Amino acid sequence: MEFRTKVELPAKGPKIQHTDRLMIWGSCFSEHIGNLLAEHKFSCDVNPFGVLYNPMSIATSIQCLLKKVLYREKDLREEQGIWYSLMHHSTFSSHKAEDCLQKINQRIEQGHEHLNQADWIIFTWGSSFVYTWKENGEIVGNCHKLPSRLFERKMVSADEITAIYLPLLQELKAVRPNLQCLFTVSPIRHLKDGLHGNQLSKANLLIAIDQICRQMDFCHYFPSYEIMIDELRDYRFYADDMMHPSPLAIQYIWECFCNCYFTPSTLSFLKEWNKIRQGLAHRPFNPESEAYQTFLSQILLKIEDLKEKLPYLDVQKEIKLCQAQSKK
Repeated sequence: MEFRTKVELPAKGPKIQHTDRLMIWGSCFSEHIGNLLAEHKFSCDVNPFGVLYNPMSIATSIQCLLKKVLYREKDLREEQGIWYSLMHHSTFSSHKAEDCLQKINQRIEQGHEHLNQADWIIFTWGSSFVYTWKENGEIVGNCHKLPSRLFERKMVSADEITAIYLPLLQELKAVRPNLQCLFTVSPIRHLKDGLHGNQLSKANLLIAIDQICRQMDFCHYFPSYEIMIDELRDYRFYADDMMHPSPLAIQYIWECFCNCYFTPSTLSFLKEWNKIRQGLAHRPFNPESEAYQTFLSQILLKIEDLKEKLPYLDVQKEIKLCQAQSKK
């Protein structure tokens, strides 16, 4: 007897390879997926502007990377000695304008290069609510906890989102003819919008993605939102704030993602790589014991064996870590 609603996962479609270059955009859930991809040795550029929740800000940021538009001091704002950009996450902010600009422009240059070589772009949209800066009417990526009177909040429709993304995706496809795009809706609940408002917001995102995928055969949908809401609906799968998925839920959604978009050979690699990661994370009682040194030697041999099979993998960090621990 089945005591849950099993979400039907995409059965067909292109697969993600370790030779592919991936770019990840979106909410903090995209950071979880992006970090997991990076930990499993995929080439990823995750959120060059920091976490962005709404699709309109993401589209603006991508246009910036495509054209390699570098920021100048006039593009920043200063509040109580902190320089920041309304399009960037607070991790880019700084006490000095030049430091803020350096961090922003360095990521734009890196992101421009990665975008022009991307094989996959993965979008995780969080909300269709946007904030516009009243001073010029432009949609911002981050409000930086500024007074609400400085912004106007509104919900964008599915049609508005689609109208922005269809030409943008065509432009991206012209740059990378073999590009594949994967869309998903963040399972994080935005309770500040109210439960009804959150559902309306997510519905706009889902409709827009459906419209895009119907018109562009290189665009695909992964149901992370449905997995969380319908399959993992119990509150034990939420963090203490009752909004974010718990680590167990993230791991389950990751496994669903892997089964959808990785080949059997890639899944086999992930299994072997996880054993190596667990081995490197192991902390022995006696690091200088002969048994532990033999254990490290075996891990190093496994890493070198995988590197020989997949020469394009960057495993230098793990090799150095293994060598460093063997010298203790």
